[in-house]
Amino acid sequence: MTNDQKDPLFVLVKSLSKSEKRQFKVYVGRLGVNTDSKFLALFNHLDKSETLDEELIIAKGIVKKQQLSNLKAHLYKQILISLRLSPVHQNVRSQIREQLDFATILYHKGLYKQSLKILDKAKTIAKENEENNIAYEIVELEKVIETQYITRSINSRADELTIEAKLLSMKNVLTSRLSNLSLQLYGLMLKTGYVRNDKEHNEVTTYFEEKLPNYQWNMLGFREKLWLYKAHLWYSFIVQDFLSCYKYSKKWVDIFHEHPKMIALNPVFFLRGNHYLLESLYLIKDKTQLEDRLSQFETTIDSDLFPKNDNLAVLRFQYIYNNKLNIHFLKGTFDEGEYLVSEILQGINDYKNRLDDHHIMVLYYKIGCLYFGMGNHKKCIEYLTKIIQNKSLKMREDLMCFARVLSLVAHYEAGMDYHLETQLKETYRFLIKMNDLHAVQKEMIKFLKNLGDIFPHQIKDEFKKLHSTLLQYEEHPYEKRAFLYLDILSWLESNIQGIPVADIIKEKSKKLLR
Repeated sequence: MTNDQKDPLFVLVKSLSKSEKRQFKVYVGRLGVNTDSKFLALFNHLDKSETLDEELIIAKGIVKKQQLSNLKAHLYKQILISLRLSPVHQNVRSQIREQLDFATILYHKGLYKQSLKILDKAKTIAKENEENNIAYEIVELEKVIETQYITRSINSRADELTIEAKLLSMKNVLTSRLSNLSLQLYGLMLKTGYVRNDKEHNEVTTYFEEKLPNYQWNMLGFREKLWLYKAHLWYSFIVQDFLSCYKYSKKWVDIFHEHPKMIALNPVFFLRGNHYLLESLYLIKDKTQLEDRLSQFETTIDSDLFPKNDNLAVLRFQYIYNNKLNIHFLKGTFDEGEYLVSEILQGINDYKNRLDDHHIMVLYYKIGCLYFGMGNHKKCIEYLTKIIQNKSLKMREDLMCFARVLSLVAHYEAGMDYHLETQLKETYRFLIKMNDLHAVQKEMIKFLKNLGDIFPHQIKDEFKKLHSTLLQYEEHPYEKRAFLYLDILSWLESNIQGIPVADIIKEKSKKLLR
């Protein structure tokens, strides 16, 4: 028995749409000899099966045991070829690659003139779409052919190709350095979250400035600018400069609208840019623009003009629902957002083979926050427990940290304080271990720890004291991140005033000038 969730062939077959399965059978049937082939029989079996049982495949006589591995590899390759030929998976990039392959074949046949003609057209398309890596490959092949296909203009042609190769190489090196910096900063953000003190701030800033390559603005094309904005965005997130996050995420989105054809060619980057723009608007609490932008975003990606595939569907699910929840958090309309929970859980189930633990846990945390805002603390604890008990979650230690702190508060609110002492010790040990014990967390844990020694008539005064203590950290450059995960101040105010936390947040929302 093979683990069907990990077997590449089984997962690939199950990921195919009806049209892709039909396309595959048409592709296989192009030659009559294939209609009874073993790999087609294996495909039909896997298509109808709920699990991958290799013993059953052998028992049905589809293939002998010794041949199964080779047959699976052959079928996998044939499916990929079929998908590559499908119009759904064709784009400018694949079309240029195809032309480059055709030109290479013609070159090997000694048909130099025909090869150069195709390469010239492909290079023009590549440059127009800023596919500089492919353009560089094309120029390199042109150089090889020109050394064998001698023309009267060989001197000027040699100079032309040399200059062209040099410019493309410079662009590709710059793009590579910017993309490397962007990726490294993104990885750092996922691993450790925001900077925690001046030392970390200075280290990240020094790293960013040293790794940021020198450039001339007029040398930057679409891709270079895109990676530059990304690098600045991740840096801004890490140092908690949320206005700069908004600035660079907006530049990221705007450059796509300045070059509309790039949306279809790079839909993933378009989706991510919009997500971070929406996230930035949430962080600066601009709820009006957040609602407007989310509506525009949804309209754009649901239109017939926007590309459709499985990967984009997963990203759409993540980004739309994350930001829909954020709107309810800003407005305090937690009850109105409860309908999203069932849709999110359905999406997690639908995309379970494509969603990683990190993104699922972020959604669970937000669902927990939604229930906390509704006053349904037991449901809140249920979703936070999924995060706390997740042993494979290596990223976003800050998410693990605040899940534990919010769980403590939820247990207190739910009256489930009989295990509070044990949880306090476990949470404290966890925070010490990850070296992430901030002032806000210290004060929260100290407050909860001392609750058992406080008389009922003193509780309101203790809430007021904690509120005054935490208020000083609301705009602190490093401590303010605690309030991004849990609106502790609003929770304290709700206990002080004796009204639901949702009402406190709604009132604050009305006072915002946005």
